[in-house]
Amino acid sequence: MAEGEDAAAEGEALDGLSRTIVDCTRCPRLVAWREKVGREKRRSFQDEEYWARPVPGFGDPAARLMVLGLAPAAHGANRTGRVFTGDRSGDWLFAALHRAGFANQPRSEHRGDGLRLRDVFVTAAVKCAPPDNRPSPGERRNCAPYARAEIEALHNLRVLLCLGGFGWAQAFRILSAMGCEVPRPRPVFGHGSEVTLPDGLTVLGSYHPSQQNTFTGRLTEEMLDAVLSRARKLLASERPT
Repeated sequence: MAEGEDAAAEGEALDGLSRTIVDCTRCPRLVAWREKVGREKRRSFQDEEYWARPVPGFGDPAARLMVLGLAPAAHGANRTGRVFTGDRSGDWLFAALHRAGFANQPRSEHRGDGLRLRDVFVTAAVKCAPPDNRPSPGERRNCAPYARAEIEALHNLRVLLCLGGFGWAQAFRILSAMGCEVPRPRPVFGHGSEVTLPDGLTVLGSYHPSQQNTFTGRLTEEMLDAVLSRARKLLASERPT
């Protein structure tokens, strides 16, 4: 197929995968929680209709960079239906992606806000909002095939940026299950951690842009910008898509 046809096929595959993810009911606890939050709502969002379903990733089907977070926020993506959209973590992430040239605007507020991503796909390891932001091991395992399918659908993927230790650990579990040669012992997570696998995929680590990290100064804008700058440098020798 020609390059344009390849991109169209990749987009169709991701669209089909997104529909499958949205219909998922594998985890009874997460189904009950996401729907409960959607019914009870936060006072400031009382007039909004919550998404209250699994949240697939989104972005450029030809992306060479994937950003992998933990899970949808109860009143963020679980409300808006788009990952990292409508909460403080997303405010930080998309502002940084905009500064790095991966996004056409610095904010992500709702699915129809005009945000466009270039050369990046943003997703979460777990697709449903979990109580206390803590998925169980079983829930993590149930969701792993979806993140794996997203990774496999991005045929141009060269850099995987993991936000937080959960995403980092889950990424290496998934890559190992895919047959990638993962170092033993597993690489230790840290901000700025970097591991290049024999197949050429580079895994980067960053502290998660949660309020717990940004309010305390554990993660600063400069630190997040530095990780995205490193991703840019790693992609610089690749042929633009």
